[in-house]
Amino acid sequence: MSFNRPSCVLLLSLLLSGTCSQAQDTSTPRPTAQKHTPSAPSNIQELKQTYVLVGAGDISSCDDLQGSRATAKLIEQIPGTVFAAGDLAYQKGSSNDFNHCYDPSWGQFKDRTRPTPGNHEYITPGAAAYFAYWGERAGPAGKGYYSYDLGAWHIVVLNTNCDQKGVGGCGTGSVQEGWLKQDLASHPNACILAYGHHALFSSGIFAKHALHPELRQIWRDLYAVHADLILAGHEHSYERFAPQNPDGVLDDARGIREIVAGTGGKDHGPLGLAKPNSEVRDWTTFGVLKLILGPGNYTWEFIPVEGESFRDSGSGTCHNFPPKN
Repeated sequence: MSFNRPSCVLLLSLLLSGTCSQAQDTSTPRPTAQKHTPSAPSNIQELKQTYVLVGAGDISSCDDLQGSRATAKLIEQIPGTVFAAGDLAYQKGSSNDFNHCYDPSWGQFKDRTRPTPGNHEYITPGAAAYFAYWGERAGPAGKGYYSYDLGAWHIVVLNTNCDQKGVGGCGTGSVQEGWLKQDLASHPNACILAYGHHALFSSGIFAKHALHPELRQIWRDLYAVHADLILAGHEHSYERFAPQNPDGVLDDARGIREIVAGTGGKDHGPLGLAKPNSEVRDWTTFGVLKLILGPGNYTWEFIPVEGESFRDSGSGTCHNFPPKN
């Protein structure tokens, strides 16, 4: 394209007069950068804070609400985010079960709860009542897996009902695994905690119920990015494992610590002989697991319901701390 002399003079005149300033402003990234600058300090402050995550799995049944009401009394005294690790409303995870069994106890914490579905939720086809009850708090409808952040910690919520329609599986190349790898890649420097209903490792007396090898690839993906903690329910008991790799080999340097807390109040289930790396076990106590997540560290504490004495507590350091540049 060429310009004659009068056109150039006219263009120069317009530029000097400011007539073209609006077009010039929209072509520069400066306003966008200025818009985001004020938010940076608050994000830095969030990364320096500590956050509470408290909860359990296997919670409420209308057959006997005493247990779930007792654990709810504990959470009433504990601020923070509540994790609900599946099998929340027995027996069928129906609308009636949620409205009349779960809601009268743990339902009071609904606006601060981040749930994951258990196998009993799927007795109602597609866990439809579960997704209807929780809405956006349960992640994308029909999928049941999602993530969120608590300060320096990235929290991954898994749907371990791998074979259910809409979940997308848990194995290599599955839809859920693809989502997980992408989600983890977008948080390269975070401390990482994951939770779902079923556990890869457990000393539960019935192996088919207790052990879920279909979750091993999920573990491998989490292990590859130096995840710190995995929480689960399903077994109606409490069990804590030492840090280990996805094959169950003790690994103090990079291992993931798994804690099973199916102690929300439904009932108790017996444990068998201790599996390798199982450090603490109890199957007679209802209670909640409280975690304090700090910048580069965490503590855990099992708090029993009133009248019970079993406790467990400890601390650990985040594998990804200090963050890698």
